[in-house]
Amino acid sequence: MRATPDIGSRHDLDVLLRRFYGAAFADPLIGPFFTEIAGTDLEVHLPRITDFWERALFRTADYGRDAFAPHAALHSARPLTAAHFGRWTQLWRATVDGLHQGPRAERAKAQGERIAVAMLRRLAGPDAATEGGGGGGFVPLAAFELRSVA
Repeated sequence: MRATPDIGSRHDLDVLLRRFYGAAFADPLIGPFFTEIAGTDLEVHLPRITDFWERALFRTADYGRDAFAPHAALHSARPLTAAHFGRWTQLWRATVDGLHQGPRAERAKAQGERIAVAMLRRLAGPDAATEGGGGGGFVPLAAFELRSVA
């Protein structure tokens, strides 16, 4: 069994994000948000999102964009639900776990979930993240509505 290193550089983030977006674009639940609604050009999006994650994990990049605005525009075109954010989180966690292990990888997964919960609550209201979750907040993906989606 080979050791999986922690996320250690911008290059690691580039590889991670390319793999993640490859899965996300192909996903039947969330892929249309990227491909049909937003028409995301990965080569344009990648440097921006890499800056975001580099700032989040290393505090080295300069990211001054409004990350909420594009999600609000998508939500206006087609509502983003807990299932959408749940699927995003599932794919994010699986991608990180497939490539990396360590404190930064754990921080990336936790940060991804926090972002998903915050976005969902801002878009759909403070109770949106409790769907099926007994009032405890965002439901971990393994127990989420994804069983019916997969």
